[in-house]
Amino acid sequence: MTKRTITGKPAVAIVGAGSLATSLAVALHQAGFPITEIIARDAPQSRQRARALASRVGAQAVTAHSAALDATLLWLCVPDREIRRAAWVLSDHLIARALLQQKVIARFALHSSGAFSSRELDPLRKAGAAVASAHPLMTFVAGAHPSLTAVPFAIEGDEEAARVARRIVRSLGGESFSLPAKRKAAYHAWATMTSPLLLAFLVTLEEAARAAGLTRQDARRKSLPIIRQTLANYSRLGPERSFSGPLVRGDAETVAKHMTVLKKHAGAREVYVALARAAMRGLPVKNRDGLQRLLRGLSTEVLSDRPRLSRS
Repeated sequence: MTKRTITGKPAVAIVGAGSLATSLAVALHQAGFPITEIIARDAPQSRQRARALASRVGAQAVTAHSAALDATLLWLCVPDREIRRAAWVLSDHLIARALLQQKVIARFALHSSGAFSSRELDPLRKAGAAVASAHPLMTFVAGAHPSLTAVPFAIEGDEEAARVARRIVRSLGGESFSLPAKRKAAYHAWATMTSPLLLAFLVTLEEAARAAGLTRQDARRKSLPIIRQTLANYSRLGPERSFSGPLVRGDAETVAKHMTVLKKHAGAREVYVALARAAMRGLPVKNRDGLQRLLRGLSTEVLSDRPRLSRS
């Protein structure tokens, strides 16, 4: 196979028009990458989002069946379960256009799944494109517009496509690192804990605050200063020097009081016990024996409080 190299900033076609596609397309456009097409599903809402995004980045809003696919790079920003199907559809059109023009059109293809490897793009590889995955360790939701500056991108796949991905990430101000395909599931479990499950913990905080008579809105507002300071300490000082509260003091009596007041808030109580046990494993804790005895008893109590399934 002929070695594929590029100079300058390649033209990019974005497949998808959701939150990730929007952030990525805008960032690429601002960094000087030509965006040729926003390729969306043939559904009214998808096409509407594609038109809105295309107008922001000077691209054409198209579907897979009407796309020119004349960009150097295809970047798939679709849900994980749709990547392979989208790759099959696009590969059929690429092969047809390549036969007409007697040349390979799209030379590279990327997807941004954190859990799936670049093998999801095998149909495009068979159509002549070098493929890779490039997952930004960032959260993308409607209404938020995160910067990609200093954002880490996990990259794996064909070396030629990975090289292009690294160049693009560098142009966006991000950082790239190589990730073996066999590590992607573990990587994505970690990534899920950094944001979605962190958010689940914050929701649990709101539940715990109800025991103190606060509304969820008040809990959110009042907890943000200490959350921000904890993250700042974690960043600057590391976890051990940032650890405070009754566990670092070995205050089993206070922990027991917490458990008593959280009895009517089983979800918060269960999370408290799980996190206290995690602290015992990885953080400096005094009075370990006393706290371990308390937590063993609490873990048994939490399990016994769970509803049992009746057997018919």
